[in-house]
Amino acid sequence: MPDRTEDSRADDCFCGTATVGERGQVVIPADLRKEMGLQAGDKLLIWKHPSGKGLMLFPVDSVRDFMNKMLATLERAEARDDATGD
Repeated sequence: MPDRTEDSRADDCFCGTATVGERGQVVIPADLRKEMGLQAGDKLLIWKHPSGKGLMLFPVDSVRDFMNKMLATLERAEARDDATGD
């Protein structure tokens, strides 16, 4: 499998542009909402990028699912360590 360049990975993540309205609202383009399965009323977490120069949006349910999987993985790893005495 060929190595992907940083530029090609960034291109895969670019989803378009949006404009902040007078009341601070941002419209997510319809094609992206469809691709991501976002519906009116869905809750999104808004995180400030660590550099302080951007925002990241994540559906709450997706973050919850990810965190639950991470917790389950941690619990399995701890159980293996306990079983082997590490």
